[in-house]
Amino acid sequence: MLLRIPAYTRLLPAKDLLLEWTYRCLQVRYQQSVLGWFWAVIQPAAQVAIFTFIFTRFVPVDTGDTPYLIFSYVAIVPWTFLAAALPEMATSVADNMSLLAKIYFPRETIPIALMLARLVDFCIAAILIVLLLMAYQVPAFPVGWLFLPLILAIELVLIIGLGLACAALNVFFRDVKALLVVGLQLWFYASPIIYPVSVVPSHFRSIYFLNPMAGIITAFRDVLLDGHLPGFYLVEAASVALIIFFGGYWFFKRVEFQFADVV
Repeated sequence: MLLRIPAYTRLLPAKDLLLEWTYRCLQVRYQQSVLGWFWAVIQPAAQVAIFTFIFTRFVPVDTGDTPYLIFSYVAIVPWTFLAAALPEMATSVADNMSLLAKIYFPRETIPIALMLARLVDFCIAAILIVLLLMAYQVPAFPVGWLFLPLILAIELVLIIGLGLACAALNVFFRDVKALLVVGLQLWFYASPIIYPVSVVPSHFRSIYFLNPMAGIITAFRDVLLDGHLPGFYLVEAASVALIIFFGGYWFFKRVEFQFADVV
């Protein structure tokens, strides 16, 4: 997304600049949209409707006592957040090269602002989770809900690390976004979105949970649907996410001085 930033924002502190750019990303995305904020719900809801039809009518998936609709929606919301944020973050620096050449500001501000704009979409889509929990009369688990900020924080750390790495790489290799799209498609099926973790053989699960989204999605389901506290898999997800975060941030800062020299 190309950012057109008013002159006054160039004088703002980094924190205020980040918030201003996040606001402008949201404004550009929805200012000429008829449905506006409803798109944040329509996209995951449409996917879930298709999955529910296929995996209850033609290829039944055993989700126990949990209706497949809410089972899949609780997973698709955090996945959509990641899948929507990463491609935008990947192209953000390359799309704003002219801005980088004119003024100095923390370069990571641009991709992180785009991620925060998608976080707003995540929060809107999550409202429907609450409504579905009420509609299906899923018992609330107040102690487990205290873990929701932690689970979301782990996903944020993961997205920032991957997004910064992809944004830096895409400056030098413009096919990164295309590779990322393919990678996300494979990652989707390697994560427990349309199926439960129980279908993964137990002797493979230690490897399976090296996929941080597997732990994040499972934690959301355990807390919201099953009334369980997250297991050790969340520690694995957090460890991998932190490694990716520090690696991605280090790489971004290592090469950012070269951004303005790339035509």
